[in-house]
Amino acid sequence: MKRIIVFILFFTSALISYGQDSTAVAKRDTVPAPKPNYWTNGLVTQIGFSQVSLTNWAAGGYGSIALNTYLNAYRNFKKDKFIWDNQLQVGFGFIQSYEDGYKKSDDRIIFDSKFGYKAVDNLYFSAVYNIRTQFAEGYEKKKIVSDFFAPAYMSLGLGVDYKPTKNVSINFAPLTGKVVMVKEEDLRVKYGNPVDQFCKFELGAQIKIDSKLEVDNFKVVSALTLFSDYLDKPLNVKVYWDVNVDAKITKFFSATLRTNLIYDDAIKFLDKKDKRGNLILDENGNTIKVPGVQFKEIFSIGFSYTFGKKK
Repeated sequence: MKRIIVFILFFTSALISYGQDSTAVAKRDTVPAPKPNYWTNGLVTQIGFSQVSLTNWAAGGYGSIALNTYLNAYRNFKKDKFIWDNQLQVGFGFIQSYEDGYKKSDDRIIFDSKFGYKAVDNLYFSAVYNIRTQFAEGYEKKKIVSDFFAPAYMSLGLGVDYKPTKNVSINFAPLTGKVVMVKEEDLRVKYGNPVDQFCKFELGAQIKIDSKLEVDNFKVVSALTLFSDYLDKPLNVKVYWDVNVDAKITKFFSATLRTNLIYDDAIKFLDKKDKRGNLILDENGNTIKVPGVQFKEIFSIGFSYTFGKKK
């Protein structure tokens, strides 16, 4: 009898212990899993500063203060077959010479947005949006040559996006609408708009190639855009090519090189000359303006820091 009672007590205690363990396991299993985060974002900041002061300097020269700043913010979304990439680039720089006064050295506002739906591996149906302009007035020989929304370029393209690797994206948009905006009347002809036309519409095809190379503390980012206007001289391809090179020196300091190349046959800013370098005038004796390749290069060493995840 005693053995039966001991057995019953042992069996009951085992059931209670098992029940408690099961309850604990059940509680652990019912702990809610963290919600998935489909967004990645970050901010890259760069600032470079230089100052030159001369007092009774026999060799000559000019004192100056120079500042270059650059921000690159991105916020990207990816879930199932959908992607949505957004990037904002803002840059501004100036040189304040004690002799020649203030001069702008860099000025840009560029926003890119791309929405994609996966069709097959590495291929997406896509819509790409872009707008670029500048903040402040720009001068050449004390004459204004640019301003906020003078000019500004806005485009929307529909097509496909091919990503052969993680760091390369090739976007082809055979249906791309583009708007050229110039709010200053005196600058409209220079940037290809009629004097009485704030906006000029273009319809064409666009190819945009984005690539990135990153090795240890060295990174190169390239964005090449080619646009052909169906409505006006489609063989004259417009070229926009931006390259950013960043070499980390320490955690907070880096050497950066940014270049911008533009060719747009609608932007006529160079004086037409003959082979001997003589000006060619029109029938009214005025200089004739022609397009040309525009190139800008900015090199700086200064503070640099990245917030958020690396892109």
